[in-house]
Amino acid sequence: MPELPEVETMRRGVLPIVGSRVVAAELPPCSRRPITLSPSIERFDRAVAGLAVEAILRRGKRVLIRLEGQWVIVIEPRMTGLVLLAQPPTTEHLRFRLRLAGGPCGELLFWDRRGLGTIRLWTASEAAVMLGDDRIGPDALAITAAELRQRLAGSRRAIKVALLDQQRVAGIGNLYAAEILHVAGVDPRARCDRLSGPQWLRIHAAISTVLDEAIRHEGSTLSDGTYRNALNQNGGYQNLHRVYDRAGKPCLRCHGGPVRRIVQAQRSTFFCPACQTRTGHHTAKGLP
Repeated sequence: MPELPEVETMRRGVLPIVGSRVVAAELPPCSRRPITLSPSIERFDRAVAGLAVEAILRRGKRVLIRLEGQWVIVIEPRMTGLVLLAQPPTTEHLRFRLRLAGGPCGELLFWDRRGLGTIRLWTASEAAVMLGDDRIGPDALAITAAELRQRLAGSRRAIKVALLDQQRVAGIGNLYAAEILHVAGVDPRARCDRLSGPQWLRIHAAISTVLDEAIRHEGSTLSDGTYRNALNQNGGYQNLHRVYDRAGKPCLRCHGGPVRRIVQAQRSTFFCPACQTRTGHHTAKGLP
């Protein structure tokens, strides 16, 4: 967390800075664990000061700020990072400030409670290499059904674990993998190399359904309250979760269940044993 819907929400939220000019890049006073910043703030500031913001892009779970000339600011929020145009949730976890002029917003902020996020300044050619197809898979919202199957079907891993592999498909994390597989009616423990053609088609369709729906609701703000949109407001998709963090509760689709929690690759997985099968056919009533 944040995953593709949250990062896409951040990207859309900071679009107003396009056309603004960078005045300075700064590290606010912070006694907490420092984030990874490259290069040093002095070199960073010298490189970007005076440049206009040309575009705000996303690559998987990263926000890319493209400046005029050769530079791209790459922000990876990781576990608790936020890209903001409003005042941050707390001042002690404010890690980075980009002062701006000539637009509606005076600054862009990066806030990170745990300090695991990264901010890197790369040339466009460096970004193309570091974020290239050989390092990061196709975006989850752009991948075709055939490509998804080709990239994952040969794996002996459980499908839930495989969906988290950013080199295979970019943007899906723990929360949305669980939601996607519930919509698809596929057991998260099923091995990729044993899934049927119909199951792969349902998984692909569910990726678009779940991620698009989550983006429309500006992502998920969980019980810890960490994730916020660019204006420091809650997302809304947590109110529509089908299985995530609902262990012991009835399944909202088949009204059976209850939803079960297991651990896969050291991460919690939530699913409905009645709805989600390892075979290529649904067994519960009322499933698409």
